[in-house]
This record gives sequence, C-alpha cells and structure tokens, in this order.
Amino acid sequence: MPHRHELEKLLHSQDTRDCGADMATAEAYARAIADIEGSIVVVSDLRQGTSRIFAGDFASVFSLDDYRVEQSIWESAILSLMPEEVRDFKYISELCFFHFVRKQPAQKRRQFHMVSRLAMTDRRGALVEVLHRLHYIYDDTSENMLYAICTYSPATLPFGGKCGAVNNVSGRYTELSPADGNNILSRRERQILSMVKSGKTSAEIADELFISIHTVSRHRQDILARLNVRNSHEAARLATAMGLI
Repeated sequence: MPHRHELEKLLHSQDTRDCGADMATAEAYARAIADIEGSIVVVSDLRQGTSRIFAGDFASVFSLDDYRVEQSIWESAILSLMPEEVRDFKYISELCFFHFVRKQPAQKRRQFHMVSRLAMTDRRGALVEVLHRLHYIYDDTSENMLYAICTYSPATLPFGGKCGAVNNVSGRYTELSPADGNNILSRRERQILSMVKSGKTSAEIADELFISIHTVSRHRQDILARLNVRNSHEAARLATAMGLI
C-alpha cells in the first residue's frame, strides 16, 4: 500500500497548531449526511489518527450496519470490500486531490471537494458501483486539513469521469486522472525522473539536458519533496504507478 502510506505521511506532516472546527462539529456534519442521504459517511480526525463511521441505510448493502469506529484515518472495513486495483486507485486519486488543493490559494481551498467512481463487494458477493466524495475541513487559516469526510453512496448520479475535483461555487469539474502529472511534477521534473528510472546518473542527465549537475541535484531533491518519499527509487515507483512518467 505505498500510495496510502505516502498520502498518510503528507496529511500527518501538516502544522495543525492553529485549530478551527472541533471533532463534534465534523461528526455533526457526517451524521446529518448519513441521516439525510442514507450514505455511509466516515469522518477522520487527521490530528488524532482516528475515525468515526456513520452508517446510513446504504450500509446494509455491505453488512456494515454496525460499523462505528476506527483507530486509524482509514476505513479498513470499507477498503477491504474493494478489489485491490480499486483500492489503489482510491489512494492515488486522493493523493492527486491533495496536491490539487494545495496548489489553490488558501482562501479558495474550501471551495473544492473530490468525487470518484469506485466499486465494492456487497453482502452477496457482487460488485456494486459506488460514488465516493471527499471533503476536507480546514483550520482557521485554510492552510491545514483537520478532518476528512468521506461519503459512500450508490453511483446513481450522472458522473461520466473517474475522479475529479468539483468547485462548490462554480460547479466546474476538473478531471484528476492519475495520468495527468501537471498538478504534481513539472515537465522538467518528470523528464529527469524518467531518466533516473532508466538508470542514468546525474552526470549523464546533466550532459544530455545541457544543465549543471547542481541543477539536476536540485530537481531530484524537489521531486522527493513533492512526492514525500525518501529516495529516487521510491519516487520512480510512485510516479510510475500514478502515471506521471
């Protein structure tokens, strides 16, 4: 689960000393959504690393009626019902969305939520299409995410994409395909990482691109920081899985 670990590290690395809404407020939102929509709603405290689950009527489709608490920001009982490739797609999509909102001006980050189409195995063993939505609740500065609210409901809404960011004000939909690397790595960074993956040294990359070794090294460090990984091997693996290179 490398993509899950990368996203978790990014979320935990935030500075949340300046707080805003409390957990009770986030839970009230989640409970209302579950009651009104009948959806399965998960509210995760990104500071404490815990989650509360509010099982609306839709939970009965998956025998999750009594699902209530997780000592993690990940809803393991729900994730276990997804095929491995769907679960991995979910992690990658949320990582793309994290980088997308971080690139927005702080005052506009609250305007976006993520929507994606997933699949889960129901209590009869059949795959059911599920609409997944992700909202973040921010601190007072809108710089850091305090809570994540994930909603799982039947995929009955007219949604033709796979994963995207929705602007709550304009209604504009921006596809967040894992194959679109422009939101995470620059063209030059993707070019250099691709060359690193092929086994080229920094000196060889510098010669081929007519830049200095110092510039190559700076790009490589920026790549590690953007993907929040420890070395170039991990960066190449993650970027390949996300379709960035």
